[in-house]
Amino acid sequence: MNTDNQVRLIITEDGSHSLYNDDLRETYHSTRGAIQESEHVFINAGLQTCQANPIRILEIGFGTGLNVLLTVIWSLKSNHPVIISSFEAFPLTAEVIESLNYGKLLDSEEWFRIIHQQGWNERVDYKNGISIEKILANWQETQVEALYDVVFYDAFAPSKQPEMWGFELIKKACDALNPQGVFVTYSATGQLKRDLVKAGMTVETLPGPPGKKEMVRAIKN
Repeated sequence: MNTDNQVRLIITEDGSHSLYNDDLRETYHSTRGAIQESEHVFINAGLQTCQANPIRILEIGFGTGLNVLLTVIWSLKSNHPVIISSFEAFPLTAEVIESLNYGKLLDSEEWFRIIHQQGWNERVDYKNGISIEKILANWQETQVEALYDVVFYDAFAPSKQPEMWGFELIKKACDALNPQGVFVTYSATGQLKRDLVKAGMTVETLPGPPGKKEMVRAIKN
């Protein structure tokens, strides 16, 4: 199904949708299961390991909004406040967003709609201690002043978008973390691990989501 000039809707193995970017020849999420990948990497290995209250989250790659939706769901279930700042340089069209089934599968259609209807470059405080800011900006050109407790690094794969995985951008993300802050990503390349160590992080190689052997979590020293 064609949903945009550059992206096509696909169904992953857990029944949740993802998108295939024709230009990059890459999917937004794992074909083995979009929801289960995001839950495994960003929620289970990242968000729920943080002890801060509220938890301040920096996301590189808003994309489909799935990670933000899962974060909101986790926050509501755990009664733990979250402050989300999510960067995106190339937002998807409303038509593409409306075709995704995350809200339906996760029984959170209202929140999925709220997240995507919120304007860019404004912080909105919702009930239950949930705060969301979607930032329409290029991560390479943005200065980050606030300190965060967890980074979701969710750019396209290093082989497809190498400019997002250079040392300077990885270091910028790490520098935005509080001491003991957590950096999580689905990628587990040797170069990424070396760059994280160079940036002052203690690196852990963890089992990846279904279909992927490994992922990376790093803790700021």
